[in-house]
Amino acid sequence: MSAAARRVCVGIITGAHGVRGAVRVKSFTADPAAVAHYGALEDEAGERRFRLRLVGDAKGVLIARVDGVADRDDAEELRGLRLYLPRAALPPPGAEEYYHADLIGLAVTRADGTPVGQVRAVYDFGAGDTLDIAREAGPPVMVPFTRAVVPVVDLAAGRLIIDPPPGLLAPIEEEPAE
Repeated sequence: MSAAARRVCVGIITGAHGVRGAVRVKSFTADPAAVAHYGALEDEAGERRFRLRLVGDAKGVLIARVDGVADRDDAEELRGLRLYLPRAALPPPGAEEYYHADLIGLAVTRADGTPVGQVRAVYDFGAGDTLDIAREAGPPVMVPFTRAVVPVVDLAAGRLIIDPPPGLLAPIEEEPAE
């Protein structure tokens, strides 16, 4: 497993806040403030390190100071920066809990062993997690990440088993040309 694969995105800088170099941070941690308590965070390439010091919150984001960022221009340059931690720095998930990063890349099969594809993303649109699966044959499919649809997650084997409801994996039929 590559070093990048052993890291987890825990937040993103969404822009500057004020004129003194503070930034807005969207946290992806269960406790949003925890993003600043794990120590130095890295950029996506793992080349730069950032320390956050929380100074407030506003409208679903945290307000933080970043070491070395002194003004709004410096803060604006960080807009869109994803913040990563080594996977080992995070606490182990509870029973039947998973980090999204642990699910991405898993092979997906049916209970009978028929390959379906690979998890390429995990989304939460408000009604629970949804797996985005790149299929071996056919267009990608979105699958609800529930025990009924995904009865087995085997991280050690690098796979999960799905039991999709009828029609979920049916090919999309093309509209007849007029």
